Amino acid sequence: MSDIIVIGGGLAGLFNAILLNRAGLQVTLIEKKTYPMHRVCGEYISNEVIPFLSALDIDLEPLNVARINRLEVTAASGTKLSQKLDLGGFGLSRFTFDDLLYCKALAEGVTMMTDTRVEDVRFVNNHFEVVTPGNVLTAPLVIGSFGKRSNLDQKLKRPFFYKRSPYLAVKFHVRMDFPDDLIQLNNYKDGYCGVSKADGDRYCMCYMAHRDDLRKYGTLQGLEENVIRKNPYLNDIFNNAEFLMDKPEVINEISFEKKAPVDNHILMSGDTAGMIAPLCGNGMTMAIHSAKILSEIIISHYKPGKFNLINRVALEANYTQSWNKEFARRLWVGRQLQRLFGNNNTTALTLNLLKGLPSVSNFLISKTHGKPMDTNFTNEIE
Repeated sequence: MSDIIVIGGGLAGLFNAILLNRAGLQVTLIEKKTYPMHRVCGEYISNEVIPFLSALDIDLEPLNVARINRLEVTAASGTKLSQKLDLGGFGLSRFTFDDLLYCKALAEGVTMMTDTRVEDVRFVNNHFEVVTPGNVLTAPLVIGSFGKRSNLDQKLKRPFFYKRSPYLAVKFHVRMDFPDDLIQLNNYKDGYCGVSKADGDRYCMCYMAHRDDLRKYGTLQGLEENVIRKNPYLNDIFNNAEFLMDKPEVINEISFEKKAPVDNHILMSGDTAGMIAPLCGNGMTMAIHSAKILSEIIISHYKPGKFNLINRVALEANYTQSWNKEFARRLWVGRQLQRLFGNNNTTALTLNLLKGLPSVSNFLISKTHGKPMDTNFTNEIE
């Protein structure tokens, strides 16, 4: 029996596991894949996390990350908005970053169950039963960090799961001639594609599109030729880049609907608690920050062997309030910004207006990012 079971080994799950393990709790993390792995992700992280990473002795320098301080937003018409990123960020592939965190968690004593699918989660008599093939694990607390959309969302009857989403996302790694310090968001009908340097000589291309366009043209190649490459900047990339992956990573039915940070008494973290519009390019940062918030609250409320329903109610209320205070507004702004893009005419008009109002552009960018993260962390169970 663990103190905490973490379901899902992405950034939110791994950071929760590391932080809670360092506080002296027995942590088991369950991940359905094996490391290292690719994930559908824009692979851009805001510099707001750097103080926190440094405090955890996570050194970015050996990872050869790309330092990014410029943004370009383009339309299919060729219209382009260029903007300096005051806070800036860095590019780092999930293949590299998740594996580094996995190795760190394993070395520090987290029980890691990889290549293991969670079939069900049951809350019974103030503890959880987590069902995997041929096994049932128990713990007083469960953290859900199983990503954007999972079979567990259906098992838990989460409302957003039943609101069908028309969006799919596709991620490539490529090698090409492209500025190392630039993140480019290229718009086209019903979607957009983020392009930026990751680590080493890899560049990340991650695009979102509408399933109706995929159905119309039959294949990803048909979708790319008839919709995505209508943006001249993307057409140039497709013509000249060297595609490094045997096949792209694909995820269907990406949902931007509101989610609950606590559901069925499971403490949700990262994309499982709420997903920011990819246009804002800051999901990795939010995953890391949400793990810090949740871990601190667990440490302040959880007492091994003395955790009752009163403690649980207080923990869940505190986390919900803290999560909403930090992220609810950011997610709302992301949803509103997304509505300005995806239509060729509206996108071009919006970019032309913002080019004449640089202060407005800076304001909108700031509302999708946070401030540098606090390095103070409660790391001991009383």
